[in-house]
Amino acid sequence: MTSTLPSSLPTGSALGSSAVPQAVPAPVSHRIRQRLEQAGVSFLANDNIADHLMDGELDQLEIEVAGKVRDLLRSLVIDIDNDHNTEETAERVARMYLHEVFKGRYHQQPKIASFPNVKKLDEIYTVGPISVRSACSHHLVPILGNCWIGIKPGERVIGLSKFSRVADWVFSRPHIQEEAVMILADEIERLCEPQGLAILVKAQHYCMKWRGVKEPQTSMVNSVVRGDFRHDPSLKAEFFELVKQQESMLLV
Repeated sequence: MTSTLPSSLPTGSALGSSAVPQAVPAPVSHRIRQRLEQAGVSFLANDNIADHLMDGELDQLEIEVAGKVRDLLRSLVIDIDNDHNTEETAERVARMYLHEVFKGRYHQQPKIASFPNVKKLDEIYTVGPISVRSACSHHLVPILGNCWIGIKPGERVIGLSKFSRVADWVFSRPHIQEEAVMILADEIERLCEPQGLAILVKAQHYCMKWRGVKEPQTSMVNSVVRGDFRHDPSLKAEFFELVKQQESMLLV
């Protein structure tokens, strides 16, 4: 019997083009993750990955996250198609995570200019209280508190307002408080290379206030001291005394 089938499909024919499956692009989060893994870059909850995001990817990620939040709400048996209060919640949550409460992961550090310490200032000063807002890595609920920063200047100095900007950028990530303070110290040392650095953070954790043991008055206090503050007990004591004085001003 003679076959009536063609020995090969015509190149570019309708049948040939429809038979070739079209590649579906991977979600943007997968592409970013693959890029980070190939570069050997850490992307833990409190890491910043802004240097590894390409133009337009943050907008794409916002759309993807909104879709995942929408799925979460549906899994919580919330009728987001008919509930006027939650119909746009997914989009709000995606914007909030990427551009507000977790912006320290996805956005570059604010531009911080440093200046030569022309007058060779070597007396310590403190800045605070600086409001800090973060989220517990374990439950993604708020951590709210205040931060004080003590500096014994080195060769360079930065403006007082810049400490607040850096603290906000560092704390705007999922954290545990002990690590947040260390990351903030690393960033300040990198920016102005002080002779001494001290940081104190006092914060309330909603993973204890709102859930779990539900202790509304409990707070956590921790500090880090480096350089001259670490080696000179009198300098360290002076920092904590200045913090106490600044706190007392809040009660006036």
